[in-house]
Amino acid sequence: MGARFEELAWRETPIGEISLRRRRDPALDVDVYEVKLDDEFLMSSAFPVAEIELARLGLAPLSDGALDVVVGGLGLGYTARTALEDPRVRSLIVVEAIEDVIDWHRRDLLPFAAGLAADSRTRFVRADFFAAVASGVGFDPEAPGRRFHAVLLDVDHSPRQVLHPSHADFYTVDGLRRLAALLEPDGVFALWSNDPPDQAFQRTLTEVFPTSVAHVVRFPNPLQGREAANTVYVARH
Repeated sequence: MGARFEELAWRETPIGEISLRRRRDPALDVDVYEVKLDDEFLMSSAFPVAEIELARLGLAPLSDGALDVVVGGLGLGYTARTALEDPRVRSLIVVEAIEDVIDWHRRDLLPFAAGLAADSRTRFVRADFFAAVASGVGFDPEAPGRRFHAVLLDVDHSPRQVLHPSHADFYTVDGLRRLAALLEPDGVFALWSNDPPDQAFQRTLTEVFPTSVAHVVRFPNPLQGREAANTVYVARH
C-alpha cells in the first residue's frame, strides 16, 4: 500500500468484516476516510453533511436547559461531535455495537472527530442499540430505564434497508413505542436515512409521536457531478 491508500483497521464481526481505510481522493484533493462492511460502503468523510444535520436538526426543537443525549451508531463520529458543539448538551452516551469502532476514536484515527473521546461529557457504551430498546433496559448500564432528551440514530441505511434482520422490529409502532418510553417528556427521536422520505414510515411515526417531520438534506456530490440527498426524520413527544 502506498501513501494514496491505507487500511487503518479491520475486524471480523458478527455482521461481517468491518474496515476503516484512508485514501487520497485526486478529484477532491483531500484524504477521505471510509467505513466498509464486507464489500458495502457504510459511510465516507467526503459527504458528512447529513450526519452533521442529524445532530443539529435533532437538537433544534429542544428548549434551553441541560440536555442528556444518546447517539446510536458511532461511525466516523460526525453526529456525536456535532452534538457536543451544542452548549446545552450535559451528557452524551454513544451506543456502538462494535468495540473496534470505539477504539478508532480512542486511538484518534479520525482527525475530524478529535476531542470526542476525551470530552468529559462523552461515554461510550458497547451494546446493540436495538436490543437495548427491545429489552426496555435502555442505553445507560448504570441506570436501567433512564430517560433522555434526544436519541439520534444512524445505523441502518433506512427503515426498510436494515443491516441485520433483527433491527427491523424497531421501525414498527411497537418498536418505536419502546424507544419513546426512554425519552423525556417533549423528547426527540431523530433518524438518518439514505432513502427519500418514506410515507409509510412517516405514518408509523405519527402513531407514536404527536409531531414528526422528514427533512430532506441536500448536498453536492462532485464525484458524480450532481446533487445528492439524505433524509433526517425528527419526531417529538
